[in-house]
Amino acid sequence: MPRKSPFTIDLTDHEKLVLETEARKYTSPYRDVIRSKIILLAARGLNNDEIASRLDTPRQIVSKWRRRFYQERLPGLQDQPRGGRPGSFSPSGKSRS
Repeated sequence: MPRKSPFTIDLTDHEKLVLETEARKYTSPYRDVIRSKIILLAARGLNNDEIASRLDTPRQIVSKWRRRFYQERLPGLQDQPRGGRPGSFSPSGKSRS
């Protein structure tokens, strides 16, 4: 039996418009499109397993973005700074010394 997420998504009209626009963009990064689609499907009442199946993505990823959106709304869908050592190459491909 599928688990029910405690993070129920109810979208405002503005959030729905932003997410639908992002989900339809062919020029957007794939990660942004998938995140938008996850939230739109969650708002329709689908559980995480159903969303994961429809989008061919792991359930844990669906759960992560659903929770982040619930807690932070639209800003929660943006990448957060990563820890660790910064990259050793600049965008031009030359080593930073």
